[in-house]
Amino acid sequence: MEVKIGVQHAPREIVLESGQSVEEVESAVSEALSGKAQLLTLADDKGRKVLVPADRLAYVEIGEPTVRKVGFGAL
Repeated sequence: MEVKIGVQHAPREIVLESGQSVEEVESAVSEALSGKAQLLTLADDKGRKVLVPADRLAYVEIGEPTVRKVGFGAL
């Protein structure tokens, strides 16, 4: 699944492909925003972790990845 994270005072958003479920991502975000966790921690498909300070979160967008079309076809 594709996750986009907006960070305050940062010109670009963080985009990652995560193998976590929607429920896991939502619970991690809600824990960070409620103050239970100081960091939002998510893992991507390549095994890397993304850590964002909870007080710097602007938004989190959770969605399905877009499928890239390859080749030529009728429009």
